[in-house]
Amino acid sequence: MHGDHIFGLMGLLASCGLSGSAQNIDLYGPGGLADYLRACSKYSYTNFENRVRVRAVAPGLVWEDSEFVVMCDRLKHRVPAYGYRIVEKDRPGRFDAEKARAMGIPPGPIYGRLKRGETVELPDGRRIRGAQLCGETETGRKIAYCTDTIFCETAITLAENVDVLIHEATFAHQDADMAFERLHSTSTMAAQVALAANAKQLILTHFSPRYAPGNSLQLSDLLAEARAIFPNTMLSQDFLTYEVPRRRAVSLAV
Repeated sequence: MHGDHIFGLMGLLASCGLSGSAQNIDLYGPGGLADYLRACSKYSYTNFENRVRVRAVAPGLVWEDSEFVVMCDRLKHRVPAYGYRIVEKDRPGRFDAEKARAMGIPPGPIYGRLKRGETVELPDGRRIRGAQLCGETETGRKIAYCTDTIFCETAITLAENVDVLIHEATFAHQDADMAFERLHSTSTMAAQVALAANAKQLILTHFSPRYAPGNSLQLSDLLAEARAIFPNTMLSQDFLTYEVPRRRAVSLAV
């Protein structure tokens, strides 16, 4: 609930309304978020007409649908702060429609069931496994996002075996005393989390302005510190996009 994480939210929500995007918006965040938005709405005379719904999170399951599972857990900071783990569920590989037709399987809803990997019984009595007609399973991608926190075991658990870990790195290693005082992470703490969690890629974010260009230490120094521990590290920046690569499931013969 610190200002640097919520001050822009009210403006964003208002902009969504002004742009004509009238869809409902679900917000998930720490306790107190709903009270904050109510106060902002009251004193700015902004009416969302019940389109914005706020759900307070707690450690455990936050969201699940047919494609994703989102978990969260409490990190270690001066105010309640949560880290999130987003897991994409495994998906069957590409469905081979030509092979299905060659096997005499009639098109229709049955194709959808086979695409999902189900076993289907045909009118002629044949039982067809969806796996016979799908390529290799696509392993779901995993992302962890650790917001404000000092180094803690919870962050490692959230980031276990993720494809991408986004982790705060407010301070350089030489400013560790300030990190402990303010319960923020250094570049090296973030790298240690990524290493211990066996993450594949680390993206650093949430930098102190003390490392802006012209100062004795700059963001390039924080990057070098982190890479000394975890080489697959990059810095975030405004409007950065990063595509998480898909990976094929590994089949083990026993």
